[in-house]
This record gives sequence, C-alpha cells and structure tokens, in this order.
Amino acid sequence: MEGTVLAATLCGGIIVLAIIFWFFSTWNRLVRLEKDVDRAWSNVDTVLQQRFDMIPNMVNIVKGYASHEKEIFGELTEARKTFAAASGSGDVSGVMAADALLGQAMPKLLALSEAYPDLKANTNFVQLQEDYKEIEDQVTDIRQLYNSSATNFNTAIEIIPDSIVAGFKGCKERTLYEADHKARGSVEINF
Repeated sequence: MEGTVLAATLCGGIIVLAIIFWFFSTWNRLVRLEKDVDRAWSNVDTVLQQRFDMIPNMVNIVKGYASHEKEIFGELTEARKTFAAASGSGDVSGVMAADALLGQAMPKLLALSEAYPDLKANTNFVQLQEDYKEIEDQVTDIRQLYNSSATNFNTAIEIIPDSIVAGFKGCKERTLYEADHKARGSVEINF
C-alpha cells in the first residue's frame, strides 16, 4: 500500500511540475511573440513617419508651380494630422486610415509634374519622388513583417491549450495592417 501511495504522489508531482513548466514556457513564448509584434509595429511607425515627413517638402516645391491645387494640399495635411494622432496613441486602425488618405492624395501630387513641365524638371522634386518610391518599398516590406508577426501572435493566443495561458496573461488579438478599400481602387486625377 505504501508503494502505491508513493508512486501516486510521485506521479502527481511529476504531472504538476510538467504543467508548471508548460505554463511558464508558454507564457515566455507569448511574451516573445508580443515583443516581436511591438518591434515590427515600431518599425512600421518609423518608416511611415519618414514618409509623412517628406510631404511638406514636396508640397512646398509643388506650391511654387501649382499654388491653386489647394484641394490636394488639404488632403495631404489631413493625412499628416490623422497619422500624427494615431501614431502617438499606437492606433493601428487610425494609422491605416491616414495611410488610405495619403494613398488617395499622393498620386495626385506626383501627377502634377505631368501638367507642369517646369516642376517635372525640378531636380529637388525628382529626388523627392525617388526617395518617396524607396520609402514606399520599405513600407510594403515592413508592413508584411508586421502582419506576419501579428498573425503568429494571434494564432498563438487562439491555439488550445495556449489560449489558457493567453487568457491569464490578458493577451488581445492584434489588428493586421490592411489596405483601405478606397485605396485599392483607381485614383481619379483631374487638372
């Protein structure tokens, strides 16, 4: 009888230790995944800030040639304000909205060079266009990295039994960075 009690106690102790080990290793894995998402978002935010910081320079150059294009300038200003507010609070949805506004306005600004040959010949404007394209490529790459990190985290907190630990930890699903439906359509440019 004593051997049975000892074996049951030992077996129960091993099971308890295994559960404790699983709990802490799962907790630590969720922390790493969460930090990966935070780091990826920080990278997105940094590159988007660079892109939004370019806008005043482009607008100032274009204003010298096309000062009557106030609607485009207003759209760009609104996009920058929306981004600044959303970025400061870490609001992924707000940043996506600002990106959608920018996605509608920037092609109009860049297309102005076709209507104004002197603007098209302006070396500063041409350089800013090239810089903008490079940053757009970076935004695409970093957005994909963020979405991959967020998807890995979201999957981890939904998988059973890891979802139990995620519940204790208070993990919330992360929003994916998706293109706005309006930004997916074609941009209408009128002169």
